[in-house]
Amino acid sequence: MSQMTFSDYEYSLRKRKTKREEFLDIMNEIIPWEEWVEFVRPYYPSGKRGRPTKGIEKMLRMYLLQIWFNLSDEGVEDAIYDSYAFRKFMNIDFMEEQVPDATTLLKFRHLLEENHLGEVFFKAINRVMEATGHIMHGGTIVDATIISAPSSTKNAEKKRDPEMHQTKKGNVWKFGMKCHIGVDSGSGLVHTITATAANAHDITEAHKLLREDDHVVYGDSGYIGIEKRDEIKNNEHFRKIDFRINRRPKSLPQVSDHAIDWERYIENRKSAVRCKVEHAFKIIKDIFGFRKVRYRGLAKNFNKLNVLFACANLLMVKRGQIKSQKALIRG
Repeated sequence: MSQMTFSDYEYSLRKRKTKREEFLDIMNEIIPWEEWVEFVRPYYPSGKRGRPTKGIEKMLRMYLLQIWFNLSDEGVEDAIYDSYAFRKFMNIDFMEEQVPDATTLLKFRHLLEENHLGEVFFKAINRVMEATGHIMHGGTIVDATIISAPSSTKNAEKKRDPEMHQTKKGNVWKFGMKCHIGVDSGSGLVHTITATAANAHDITEAHKLLREDDHVVYGDSGYIGIEKRDEIKNNEHFRKIDFRINRRPKSLPQVSDHAIDWERYIENRKSAVRCKVEHAFKIIKDIFGFRKVRYRGLAKNFNKLNVLFACANLLMVKRGQIKSQKALIRG
């Protein structure tokens, strides 16, 4: 905004920033706005016919607010009107313009989904991460998590989402989709994503998460026997990989009280590396609140996952930089 309004001045006198505003300031700094705008531009309406278009960056900001805070189309529109932090992030001055309505956001979201721009954003971020040395090579951690979907049949079709399925985890039945990721074992950044129905076994997607230059792969006990699968044995590089898969605790032998338990020590060392994969899932589920799908079908939710993991990678790098700066100050 070119000029400070009375509300901007009043808000600047507050004693401290809210956590929401601090988060938005960080995301505003790390998102490559100009690059993402250029990715969208070839598909965005010119505005020569019909209603005048809103700016691409403004629509991107509104869309990101929606997925970061897990809001509906109408919900994010209302939230921008209610929240000063959201309005500041959107760079909107109500004296000059209004918030894009929910229908405009819906059409913009469909544009991103139809042209797979979420995948474009994710791959572009990872290319930069590799060029700057943040994403390393040689090792991958594979894992998967279930994201629930509404199981109700109280809709027009009187049935659940046909692309989602149920599966049993522990003693609990869950209905939804499964997100599979491959994480760089050195940095903990996500380099590959796939999505399936919840009943797909983790091991069936594992080969899609590996890179051609991987020499070692970590995974939990759900990936036991991965080296015996045809897609691994028939690949000249994959069959040479050292698969360091955690064994099931019940399969480990018992040792006497005075003996060194080397088997459990080795499993603990594997887990110390494998735990990096949980950081990405924590950001997606706890910070961005993506514990339950909002859209029907895998394609729409996969597009959202790509954008969220692109943002999660940027956030993890930024947090690492902040932590390093604080360590230097203390030192």
